[in-house]
Amino acid sequence: MIGYALAFAYGCFGVAMLCCLYRVLRGPAIGDRVIALDTLTVNAIALLALFGIDRGTGIYFEAALLFAMLGFVSTVAYAKFVLRGDIIE
Repeated sequence: MIGYALAFAYGCFGVAMLCCLYRVLRGPAIGDRVIALDTLTVNAIALLALFGIDRGTGIYFEAALLFAMLGFVSTVAYAKFVLRGDIIE
């Protein structure tokens, strides 16, 4: 039963990542692209967690945590660059 749930979750997050990728490529404004990249990061973290559940190992959860920290910092830096024009003041 867990196999069906994992397959469904893989499919849902895969479709969500494709939708976010479309918004990154065809976004009408830069703000839409930043939000789409952030959402793409969240979906990738969810896929890493699902893969960890599927494989039964904890290393993927640690990778998801590192990816979350990197995604947060990059989103903040990119948003600051869009608003002010430079990252380091």
